[in-house]
Amino acid sequence: MLGAAVAGFIPVRAQAASANEIRIGNTNAYSGPASAYSVLGKLPAAYFRMINDRGGINGRKVAYLSYDDAYSPPKAVEQTRRLVENDEVLLIFGSLGAPTNSAIMKYMNAKQVPQLFVASGATKFGDPAHFPWTMGFIPSYQSEGRAFARHIMATRPQAKIDGLGDRVAMIVAQRSYETADPVVDSQVVTLHAAGCDVVVSMSTPKFAAQTIRKMAELGWSPDHYLCNSANSVGAVLKPAGFENCRNVISSAYLKDANDDAWKDDPAFKAWNEFLDAYYPEGDRKDSLTVYSYVVSELLVEILKRCGDDLSRGNVMKQAASQRNVAHGLLLPGITINTSATDYFLVEQLQMIRFNGERYERFGEVIDVSRG
Repeated sequence: MLGAAVAGFIPVRAQAASANEIRIGNTNAYSGPASAYSVLGKLPAAYFRMINDRGGINGRKVAYLSYDDAYSPPKAVEQTRRLVENDEVLLIFGSLGAPTNSAIMKYMNAKQVPQLFVASGATKFGDPAHFPWTMGFIPSYQSEGRAFARHIMATRPQAKIDGLGDRVAMIVAQRSYETADPVVDSQVVTLHAAGCDVVVSMSTPKFAAQTIRKMAELGWSPDHYLCNSANSVGAVLKPAGFENCRNVISSAYLKDANDDAWKDDPAFKAWNEFLDAYYPEGDRKDSLTVYSYVVSELLVEILKRCGDDLSRGNVMKQAASQRNVAHGLLLPGITINTSATDYFLVEQLQMIRFNGERYERFGEVIDVSRG
């Protein structure tokens, strides 16, 4: 369900689930500069329809309410307040982006409403000591950067690098962008002129594709590391041109739907059956379609474990009590774990390289946990 914002708010009632219904809220970028991520709002709607057709969660049907925030923090605040104070949702689930979720985080914690599986790798969404009602999902950007750094130091110890973190002497240039920017051509040209032979891109799909295309136009072929939130074959590499993406390096924790190694995988068969029946418009080459399916299924399992105690406190308790969960679409050797003091669900990664047609995994699974 998409909707426009409404003015005025009403007090939150004590209980946000009834004997017959569980209300789940979401905001997402159905428009604006990050609309490539809109599947993160659309696929759960289809998934919860399937759950309802199968009888719901412990006999309760799911009412999923998702509104457009256009990747705008003020709009996200407005729409989230609408969901919490007007629609009276039990929780906010899977909303996109660091700036938008940062804008609502204090509000969610003040209201003691779960803000589950934030679609961002910012470490701030895994800080239970200060924000016990907020939990991310994907490996943090710092964790992924740690994995990239290990590979760079092993293969290019003398490299001239953009964005390697605290190895300042190796960094020759850094450039940022605003999500409202139309293109990032000037930033790419600047990095090229600085003589970078390694580039680490931590960006959204639109700008990742632009970066790859501009590099090709310049005839520039540095070692290119691409964050896993912008490494989608369908949403990034295909628009950029497969011929321009050969040898792009990234990381993964989910199985790749484009990899023939999983063609007979039971979890992928179930995923394909779901798409056939409930979300046929889904792009099966887009890793976001896999990601959104996984987090939707995980939320349902958490709510099932809540039983008849669908208090917000119990939802967070169950979310923070996951032990060695080996979801079928996670790569072998990668599991989900949480505790009351650890809100980082996925802390293992495997390096991948694009061969011009699909990603190939290489090396061992890397533990990127903090501490």
